[in-house]
Amino acid sequence: VSRGLSIELGFAYKNFGSYRLGFVDVPGHIRFIHNMLAGVGAVDFALLIIAADDGPMPQTIEHLAIINELGISRGAIALTKVDRVSRSRISEVEEQIRDLVSGTFLEQARILPCSGLSLEGIDSLQAHLTETAGTLQSKTKTGHFRLAIDRIFTVKGAGLVVTGAIISGSVSTGDELTLLPQSKQVRVRQIHRQNIKSEYAQAGDRCALNLASVNLSRQDIHRGDWLTSNPSIIGSQRIDMHLHVLKGESAALKHWTPVHIHSAAKHALGHVATLQGPSIAPGQAGLVQLVSDEPLFLCSDDRLILRDQGANRTIAGGLVIGVDSPRRGRNAPHRVANLNKQIKTDTVTDKIAAALEH
Repeated sequence: VSRGLSIELGFAYKNFGSYRLGFVDVPGHIRFIHNMLAGVGAVDFALLIIAADDGPMPQTIEHLAIINELGISRGAIALTKVDRVSRSRISEVEEQIRDLVSGTFLEQARILPCSGLSLEGIDSLQAHLTETAGTLQSKTKTGHFRLAIDRIFTVKGAGLVVTGAIISGSVSTGDELTLLPQSKQVRVRQIHRQNIKSEYAQAGDRCALNLASVNLSRQDIHRGDWLTSNPSIIGSQRIDMHLHVLKGESAALKHWTPVHIHSAAKHALGHVATLQGPSIAPGQAGLVQLVSDEPLFLCSDDRLILRDQGANRTIAGGLVIGVDSPRRGRNAPHRVANLNKQIKTDTVTDKIAAALEH
């Protein structure tokens, strides 16, 4: 608070008519992009905040690139602090925003001028969020439960609590889960779903889980760990991906480029091995094998964000095709052809069949 800006994730919940929406406030400052990435991996809707006095900033461009690469398809732009500027300035910034979002998922999104002090435009913003909430489709409850842990703390009288976004499946009080990478069994004692006590939670929810386990302490769990109902899932250090290099990059992404890997709340280091030539040009996409310095617990269709070696900028994003990929022969012609086939396959059954071919 003393800094006057967010440096960590913040969470809030509010009822909009019959809908209860969860908000994840992510840091905007470029120095805290790594914290921002931990909070946006499972959101359904992005509200891009741009101040009317400052206009789009360098971090605005990077945030937009990240949420675009994460495959988020719905969103709006809140043009804040309009009480501080003239109408001509508002019009000027709106034009800048339209140029900025051209070609992204926000190209047709509404720009909603508003002020947190004068409350100008707040009713319109709330009405838009309520209307949009009614059009968002619920995520399927099928599949194994997966939760990406982003916070860990203890509550007096209750014990250990973890929070995060549910990526897939559902969870109920009393369920037995596996904590990864520790491979430790835990039991769910209590659930808070969207900040309300509940007996269950499902994909798309943010939730807090009160866990019980033998010899498990707060120090044993870290941001980026996973909870899952699938005890057979294994970590992999070699992941096949379809990777898109940001068009704003000044040079091509070369084979064996060192990178920072961001997956949901997880942050790791690794290298990119290109599979279709020595490099991928800015604005282009290609097949790669991501080689991580540590095991990552990923599934097909997970989305990853890559930043440069110095963690100064986002350079690429993409979709996981397969995990536990081979160390040798990774760019063999038959493998590359099969990976291309998987990219073009839509149904789960066809994806499995294509994956089994290699």
